[in-house]
Amino acid sequence: MKTARTWAVALTGVDGHLVEIEADVSNQTPGFKIVGLPDKALGEAAQRVHNAVTNAELALTRRRLTVNLSPASLPKHGSGFDLGIAISAVATGGVLDAASIARTVHIGELGLDGRVRPVPGVLPAVFAAARAGFDRVIVPFANEAEARLVPGMQVRAATTLAEVAMWHGADISVAEVEPVAGEAQAPAAAEPLDLADVVGQEEAVQALIAAAAGGHHMLMSGPPGAGKTMLARRLPGILPPLSEEEALEVAAVRSLSGAAVNILDDVPPLEAPHHSASVAALVGGGSRAARPGAIVRAHRGILFLDEAAEFTRVALDALRQPLESGSIEIDRAGFHVRFPARFQLVLATNPCPCGNYGVRGAECICPPIAIRRYASRLSGPLRDRIDIDLQVARVAASRATSGERVGIASEAAAAQVATARARAAHRLAETPWSLNAEVAGAWLRQGDRRLPPGVRAPLDRALERGQLTLRGYDRVLRLAWTMADLADVDAPGADELGRALFLKRGLIA
Repeated sequence: MKTARTWAVALTGVDGHLVEIEADVSNQTPGFKIVGLPDKALGEAAQRVHNAVTNAELALTRRRLTVNLSPASLPKHGSGFDLGIAISAVATGGVLDAASIARTVHIGELGLDGRVRPVPGVLPAVFAAARAGFDRVIVPFANEAEARLVPGMQVRAATTLAEVAMWHGADISVAEVEPVAGEAQAPAAAEPLDLADVVGQEEAVQALIAAAAGGHHMLMSGPPGAGKTMLARRLPGILPPLSEEEALEVAAVRSLSGAAVNILDDVPPLEAPHHSASVAALVGGGSRAARPGAIVRAHRGILFLDEAAEFTRVALDALRQPLESGSIEIDRAGFHVRFPARFQLVLATNPCPCGNYGVRGAECICPPIAIRRYASRLSGPLRDRIDIDLQVARVAASRATSGERVGIASEAAAAQVATARARAAHRLAETPWSLNAEVAGAWLRQGDRRLPPGVRAPLDRALERGQLTLRGYDRVLRLAWTMADLADVDAPGADELGRALFLKRGLIA
């Protein structure tokens, strides 16, 4: 056999593209050349493949061997092509079944000893293979559980290159070797946090339930110790579980991040990066290949920024585009990547650098200019994209030490959220949206869903006075519909709209 063909997958973000690996032997100066726009790691595959084939007691031709990765215009990076390159190269000697390798997708890195090493991004790669019509894939042993999450695929987990060659018809003995281990298993899920632990913050708890019911972004401002972080970390516990499709999206992002993926977790993810995080850490990126940042890892979950005013202004403003579009696009000199980033943003901040501004009985030592500068770190355009802007006060000592548990439990709050979301989904059944926070403003301002003039009059006055932008106007309408869903009424009335105005910016109509 002079030319042999098999398949691998090139990842661009979470999107996979099938790559045909062609190996050809010619009567030229002996050598091993890989062409087709490989990066440096992929260009080094020739030496890894040569040593792995030798140590697996297989043979490579002594003539000129050229491996082409097609389409040649598609950038390819990483070591996940090693296995496919080795199999196609060995197949040029006629020792493997050409039909078998031609209908199989190979994913994996090779060690010099011939063992198959795990690679990140196996889940989206196997998804791409399934969408392209393939039904058989060979992956590293450590990635087997991840690959089997894709329905309808015949998955084989390889420990060594010799084992893969034997599956394709090679007459070779396979020695028992220890498989290469993958990433450490994900830590066991912690005990769920209960809203009933929150003392004396009834207003904030109700705002949190509204945020969960409608998918609204939320900002909590208050002094240290008021319970902002405590509230935010209990938000995942009252959100509905992820659907299978959403859980697969989250698992694909985790796979790209290099984390262990063994099961589908239906709990929405919570990402809480430190306030020293850079723009690249939030957004993602890289010089040769794009890796997902905290924004992408929070897809279908919550992005919680504690001490939000301590983040750099540039990092915070990087949130504005994904908040509107539900995705993030990364452009570099050699590639363009689009990641999904549909998350719920929760911000927590102090009122001033010392945290005591406006706190009864406490002394604020910050000069006025420092207070204004601190507040301005959250830009107007970013605040305009926040649906709920809540002031959180410290709890009185008498309530904190009373021992009473009068707050609502997470189980009861989750039931309220589920009921409200079901009402919204029924109302939006004939539209492209499922949550109130996703609805287009024009759809709420016009047509059958337009509120009566008497109900929306306070909102109109806030817009005319410049207290709200048109974007803020739409966000108040969305929040008012969430209030109506929680109140089990067909449409927002004056009470629901007034409550939404208050939660938006403390506006009193």
